[in-house]
Amino acid sequence: MTDHDIRVLDDSQYRAAHALFRGTLHRAPTPDDQWKYVQESYEPGRALGAFADGEMIGTVQSFPSTMAVPGGAVVPHAAVSRVGVRADWTRRGVLSALQREQLRAMRSAGDVVASLRASETVIYGRYGYGVASRYRSLRIDRHHAAPRTRPAGRVRLVEGEAGERIARELFEELSPGRTGTISRWPAWWGLNVRRRMADENMKIAVRSGASGDDGYLVYKVEPGEHDPGDEKPTTLAVLDLWARDAEAWADLWLFVLGIDLVVEVTASGRPVDEPLQWLLGDRRACRMTDEYDETWLRLLDVPAALAARTYREGEPVVIGVRDVYLPENSGTYRVAAGGVTRVEDGAELVLDVDVLAAAYLGDVSFSTLAATRRLDVVEAGALRRADALFAVDEVPWCGSYF
Repeated sequence: MTDHDIRVLDDSQYRAAHALFRGTLHRAPTPDDQWKYVQESYEPGRALGAFADGEMIGTVQSFPSTMAVPGGAVVPHAAVSRVGVRADWTRRGVLSALQREQLRAMRSAGDVVASLRASETVIYGRYGYGVASRYRSLRIDRHHAAPRTRPAGRVRLVEGEAGERIARELFEELSPGRTGTISRWPAWWGLNVRRRMADENMKIAVRSGASGDDGYLVYKVEPGEHDPGDEKPTTLAVLDLWARDAEAWADLWLFVLGIDLVVEVTASGRPVDEPLQWLLGDRRACRMTDEYDETWLRLLDVPAALAARTYREGEPVVIGVRDVYLPENSGTYRVAAGGVTRVEDGAELVLDVDVLAAAYLGDVSFSTLAATRRLDVVEAGALRRADALFAVDEVPWCGSYF
């Protein structure tokens, strides 16, 4: 018998839930002048609370979205966020109860996959989330970058609502597109762009080519000292950059590198295969400062998820899946170039649903997962076949923080 219960929250409880969540991150509640942006991001029926003795002791939420999977299909996706349990109630089953209820609700609502960004990486594997994409952080010495080329189009600054509108329209054209990219819900823009434009001196630049607007950049500058020898350089942070093609992408980066009185350029959340160094005369001016896990993916409906993506040509493989929290996913699946079938055959590879999620978008191979003892190999030749079937041309990347 548990000493807490899980309920769907209504709008009168959102602020308390958000304050609880921020408290688990050791942050103060959202100020009154910022609350309207947060309030807009709560979707009816998608926020849960755990209660004990009439008090909220935990919460979790998701945003409605879609995700691109290998082959170009787009599936219903839940973006999970604001997960927290009050410090005096941790390690008493509250988070597990919230996760169980949320996973069941998202699947019942028709979401095929869910994803989150993990504050602590040891938490979410037990609930079926696996690391399915990565991103990198960069630091560029602008004075030594020496770009090899000049802009081909025009990049202009666009202020206020007009800048946000153009950026949003371009993003919605471009994502979901690349494997792992997601759609952004309307309140994402209020929280991450409109709110911050006023308080953080953020700017939006739009690139135009022969066919019109084809890329945008959101950035902010942290002023430093401009005298030689000063230890606080002026830094430009690239926050969001999307382009329709390579020409627009290059022009946006050339614009960044051409802004005067900037010493360092930083960028986080960028694709691991972004070829920025090749744009520079001195490639050592660009350093990768870190690489992080990005998308923690959860397959809510394994048959639907496996059926949604495409596979390379190759011999079939039979995969056995274990899922403790959504046992209807547990079973054996024959994966072939032409599709996926649920079967009663003996499995050649056996794995938990978080491991399947890690391999699903193509960022990691089954052979790598087997080498690190993350799955059971019944038939040795199955690894080669699974690697071939699940291979992708481009590493997955999301590019949207939530």
